[in-house]
Amino acid sequence: MELENLTIEKIHKGLMKKEFSTKELVGFYLDKIKKEKDFNDFLTVTDKLALEQAEKIDDKISRREKVEKLEGIPIALKDNILVQGHKATAGSKILENYIAPYDATVVKKLKAAGAIIIGKTNMDEFAMGSSTENSAFGTVKNPVDIERVPGGSSGGSAAAVKADHCLLALGSDTGGSIRQPASFCGVVGFKPSYGMVSRYGLIAMASSLDQIGPFAKNVEDIKIIFNVIKGQDDFDSTTVDFEPKNNRSDFENLKIGVPKEYFDEGIDKDVKENIEKTINKFVNLGFEIKEISLPYTEYALAVYYIIAPAEISANLSRYDGIKYGFSAKQKSLLDNYLKTRARGFGDEVRRRIMLGTYVLSAGYRDAYYNKAQKVRAMIVNDFKKVFSSQDCVDFVLTPTTPTTAFKIGEKKNPLAMYLSDIYTVPASLAGLPAISMPCGEVGKLPMGLQIIGPQFKDNSVLEIAQAFENMEQSS
Repeated sequence: MELENLTIEKIHKGLMKKEFSTKELVGFYLDKIKKEKDFNDFLTVTDKLALEQAEKIDDKISRREKVEKLEGIPIALKDNILVQGHKATAGSKILENYIAPYDATVVKKLKAAGAIIIGKTNMDEFAMGSSTENSAFGTVKNPVDIERVPGGSSGGSAAAVKADHCLLALGSDTGGSIRQPASFCGVVGFKPSYGMVSRYGLIAMASSLDQIGPFAKNVEDIKIIFNVIKGQDDFDSTTVDFEPKNNRSDFENLKIGVPKEYFDEGIDKDVKENIEKTINKFVNLGFEIKEISLPYTEYALAVYYIIAPAEISANLSRYDGIKYGFSAKQKSLLDNYLKTRARGFGDEVRRRIMLGTYVLSAGYRDAYYNKAQKVRAMIVNDFKKVFSSQDCVDFVLTPTTPTTAFKIGEKKNPLAMYLSDIYTVPASLAGLPAISMPCGEVGKLPMGLQIIGPQFKDNSVLEIAQAFENMEQSS
């Protein structure tokens, strides 16, 4: 079976015509995962669970009961999303043997829809990183070029989709951790509006920024899984009771905004040229292209690396060697606490905890954290202005990343690594829906185009992305 050509629609038709069984399909994916371990994209393969789920669907098909689109579809989950009875390490030694006691809300929804959970993917420790080199369980390799990173922190999920180890995958996006690896691996990655998808059962990093979203090879599959996992959840008070409306299929008189700040210094020359050519193609869809300004963009990365570490320092205080997870088992309570965290956390996690504790400390909270929150409000207002002013635009187009995938070990300086997220962070700070679409290659390495929409216009962003994808496939 040629897994690389499969889609949800093709699998569904194949199952209905009995060209293959669900168990056979799952077997193909499991065999491929076992044969291609060098990518290091999975931390846990839930083969027993997957085959049990597959058998139930095959029985349902044999009884000629109605089978929904997502039934029988193999899906991987980032290892910070809880699946009851299975490990949830968050890529950290401190949770190496932690077994999830319940299903995340998105997992409950996927199971109810009949999706096959095939495994848990590797990730940067506690989702802190831009390359998936920070995992306590080894670096993930990009299937496009194994000498390069797949991006992060959801690099395992992006790599698993690209390597045909699953059809779909879920990741989490805090400052670009779905969109950036999607760009590096040449797949589609979607970050919904903040509050559109429940975070219940997601191991928290930065609670005001984290959002679960999907990876796939095409937009249609993204739309199908998004419609399953979205929605209000009583277990997550940040979710909203809001049904995003579809955009019209006629795109005439709609405006695309191209922010000039995203094409300044720092972007690779070839990436810039490719993105500019791609943006001009939207004229063929009926859009008017307009240069806009998002003046507070230049402060977004600095704001992010104050607010996110502050929330990290609070969220990760629970890992104390007493409640759950790894314990250094020292006689003194203080020694146990300090040595548990020193041995259990990696360098990047300790770095962000220290930074977050500092910006929240007495005498510095006003100077750093409170000021960052004010600038965040200005970044939000930037987007509100371009989406709602008299000369408003309907969507914003930007590069997803300033470069293509870099080599493993290339960026040893943390600040150089943080710059990988410079184009994805603003939409995260503003809570906006954003998708990364493959849009060509630079030296055989994929690159991504980012489409950002107004808050809760998630379906509209997906419609535009699909129109672009269809145009690219037909050209």
